[in-house]
Amino acid sequence: MALVVSPGMTTLNHTGVSHTVFRLLGIPGLEDQHMWISIPFFICYVVALLGNSLLIFIILTKSSLHEPMYLFLCMLAGADVVLSACTVPQALAIFWFHAGEISLDRCITQFFVTHCIFMSESGILLVMAFDRYIAICYPLRYSTILTHALIGKIGVAIFLRRYCTIFPIIFLLKRLTFWQNNDLHLLLSKQQREQCHV
Repeated sequence: MALVVSPGMTTLNHTGVSHTVFRLLGIPGLEDQHMWISIPFFICYVVALLGNSLLIFIILTKSSLHEPMYLFLCMLAGADVVLSACTVPQALAIFWFHAGEISLDRCITQFFVTHCIFMSESGILLVMAFDRYIAICYPLRYSTILTHALIGKIGVAIFLRRYCTIFPIIFLLKRLTFWQNNDLHLLLSKQQREQCHV
């Protein structure tokens, strides 16, 4: 939005374009190969879902595995399940069914969930490193330092950290105006061409 001042009158020039639907067109230049590209995506998706779900099930059902290290591993596996369930189905829909339309709200929601999961994974990895530090440096006091109550508080702190960091960005994204073209792979192609000419 630009402010144009004329003698005796103020007007606003609304030149920004904001789309509510974007078309995700896949990988530029390889549209005819999308079926072959989707095979590794699908295999990795199934392996990630089955492996992490099995890990969560085993840790939750075996009472001998209710130790801090395994509970943190369970949190990490849960984050991986949510991350893969959030991103890969959209990519497979583009590759298999050419269903690349995504609303702005859905895109922002996917952005929010993806970045929250990345932040929680980094927090969980940090806590796992702290857990190993306590186990190595203070082995006799390990069970009194890392209690189940403390693990629960750490999980809540990780959740609040990721939520409070990413949530304000959503309001900033909703205020933006976007490109005049809502075909996202064309934007990448234009940027690549501009970089080649520079």
